[in-house]
Amino acid sequence: MRVLVTGGAGRLGRSVVAVLAERGHDVTSVDLSPEGPPVPGVRHLRADLLDEDARAEAFARTRPEGVVHLAGIAVPFSRPDTVILDVNTRLAWAVLKAAVDHGARSAVAASSPTVLGYGADGWRPAHLPLTEEHPVLPWHAYGLSKVIVEEAVRTLARAHPGACAFASIRPGYVIAPEEWAGAPTQQGHTVAERLERPELAAASLFNYVDARDAAELFALVLERPGAVAPGQVLHAVADDALATEPLAELLPRFHPGTAGLAARLTGTAPAFSSARARALGWRPRRLWRAELGAADRGR
Repeated sequence: MRVLVTGGAGRLGRSVVAVLAERGHDVTSVDLSPEGPPVPGVRHLRADLLDEDARAEAFARTRPEGVVHLAGIAVPFSRPDTVILDVNTRLAWAVLKAAVDHGARSAVAASSPTVLGYGADGWRPAHLPLTEEHPVLPWHAYGLSKVIVEEAVRTLARAHPGACAFASIRPGYVIAPEEWAGAPTQQGHTVAERLERPELAAASLFNYVDARDAAELFALVLERPGAVAPGQVLHAVADDALATEPLAELLPRFHPGTAGLAARLTGTAPAFSSARARALGWRPRRLWRAELGAADRGR
């Protein structure tokens, strides 16, 4: 399959293009970065996909049968709110609409678990673990932008039934392969520091996912368009929490609104359910205890 990946040079994008190439796809990365992902056989185009002419040229050159949309501002509060909303929402609509206009059979966009609103003062979840059916309650511009991305996916699925299979994936706190060995994570500290100082991982409810595992779900959804309902949302989160204590104890400490509900998260259970993705055959295989252990043995 010819696949176009937007944001292919990013933290998640590098793994997505690598996994797709390993699975035999013809992959092109499109990114603002002049440096493409270091993956043999993957082509790279430098383009601003908000520019109509550049976007049209990229799609005309690649003629994608599948599109993975990852590009955008990836960190809450990293830019002014109006910029985050403008870039993320316009970019998603432009890319996904171009996918159907240029004949792609499937398109999947990256959303975020932050749409559920954790971190807001007084946040109280409707249930734990958190499923895709939980109400969306964004409290910052980044979370709102991802709610709009998901709605754009559903809108296009309704507008073009049968033409292109659309879906959204909410990857957890993405950990790239080099970050297990001590490279800084998205927030500037290491995985080991997130474990040593639980207040760091508490901001994301102790969720995480290895970038390669998340990439495998993007590939699976792209390859099996008929297996996912039109516009469906899927969580991509590891099967354990990024914590050395049970979340039944940790969550109420940092998120008082979870008291009572957190009691059902026994042992190493995470705050998020990825059962919907698991029903498709996805398995998050790279868990923190094994990955950190392997990194330590490799030193």
